[in-house]
Amino acid sequence: MDLATNIKLSFIETGFFKLDGGAMFGVVPKQLWNRMNPSDNNNMCTWSMRCLLIETENRTILVDTGLGNKQDAKFRSHFEPHGDDDLITSLQLKGYQPEDITDVFLTHLHFDHSGGAVKYNEFEELIPTFPNATYWSNQLHYDWAYTPNPREKASFLKENFVPLVDQKVMEFIDINPNGKVDWLEGIQLECVHGHTTAMMLLHIPYQGRKVVYCADLIPSSYHLGLPYVMSYDVQPLKTMEEKKQFLHTAVEENALLVFEHDPKFACASIKYNDRNRIVIDQYFNQISDFIPTL
Repeated sequence: MDLATNIKLSFIETGFFKLDGGAMFGVVPKQLWNRMNPSDNNNMCTWSMRCLLIETENRTILVDTGLGNKQDAKFRSHFEPHGDDDLITSLQLKGYQPEDITDVFLTHLHFDHSGGAVKYNEFEELIPTFPNATYWSNQLHYDWAYTPNPREKASFLKENFVPLVDQKVMEFIDINPNGKVDWLEGIQLECVHGHTTAMMLLHIPYQGRKVVYCADLIPSSYHLGLPYVMSYDVQPLKTMEEKKQFLHTAVEENALLVFEHDPKFACASIKYNDRNRIVIDQYFNQISDFIPTL
């Protein structure tokens, strides 16, 4: 394990999109979730696509890539991408060009997480957006995405990830399907299976604390409660089990949780309340607000 020093974490905002509120909150009644994230007249709620940039002495790692912009107008009309931010511009504001990214870590291959991984060149060929990067997934999840079940078929678009294998820029991590493994720069990976098979969470050591990129196990702060499980999840009861254990450990470790899809708050610390329920302790929009830069 290559332990990072002087690690820097920052958010790469790639804009917003819309998803059906009922799909995002599952069995929770609308009268409850609509107070938190009000829907429009079509029952659609706005969600962020928040990526993470990990800068170390040796690597510049991008975590997830958002929706991208290569899909046609019909596809985009279903999800209404909007906002002033996009993946490349947000990276450039941090001082990076696509050529500077050394690694792209894909938590899972749903289109809103992997869509920006590939782009069209001037010959209408699909090529990696980040030409010098190694892309990371795992074989178990890739196989699941390549031959999708009917429930997830619309979420796995092969044009987002097959070109990465065909062009030999994808590496598969030797995961532990039921626990954590060490990855790069002291980062640990944790596999969970409720949302989709072998989705990977990142546990990042940072100045004596831990930051966790929650992906779609806890897509927003609104999903902290155990019943708040997306209808997109293939095993919702498994999600509840995974989330319960994950949150208990996160409180014990005083971890900062990063929410990929929360439209208002990028991250938060959590605690037990006086009823022994896990709740938000404090919201933050920058990691440095939680852990000041040394």
